[in-house]
Amino acid sequence: MYRSAHCDYGKLELLCQNRTRTIPGNLRMALAGAETASGNMRRKSRGVLTAILLGGIVAGTIDIGAACLISGRSVPFILQTIAGGLLGKSAYAGRVRRALLGLALQELMGIIIAAIYVLFAQLAPVLTRRWISFGLLYGVVIFFVMNYVVVPLSAWQRVPHFTTPKFAANMAAMLLFGLIVAFFARRSGR
Repeated sequence: MYRSAHCDYGKLELLCQNRTRTIPGNLRMALAGAETASGNMRRKSRGVLTAILLGGIVAGTIDIGAACLISGRSVPFILQTIAGGLLGKSAYAGRVRRALLGLALQELMGIIIAAIYVLFAQLAPVLTRRWISFGLLYGVVIFFVMNYVVVPLSAWQRVPHFTTPKFAANMAAMLLFGLIVAFFARRSGR
């Protein structure tokens, strides 16, 4: 408990029991350092969250467009196909609602994929310094995990078979996905 007596230890003042008291210089410096560290942590956390959300949503949305270009199908059809990962063939029955489910799933997957990269980048800063190389590598990983782990475990229960041109087009889409995620991740540590 503070006493009502006034002690002059420095310039920074606190209001206590209707009296002004000052903080000793060394304590004042420690508090200022803690405040700076706290502010830096908040900024960094905000940067990480921003990188995850923007990277995931931008990459996920562009991936929908890429799927339309590669398959020649409409956006609703692509989104219903994504919803089919949970619902199987019944995803094509309820057009708008199933498409919205597919959109939500696509964006959620994009955010999860981005979160994995961004969080690893916090542990290994080389992922942000060499973001192009590692973004492309991450795109290759995304391609194989999505096509040979996620899709076979989904309600579709199948392993995709690609012609050489379709393989190249789908791989290019995932390379772009990885680059987008890495692009946003590179700014998360600043």
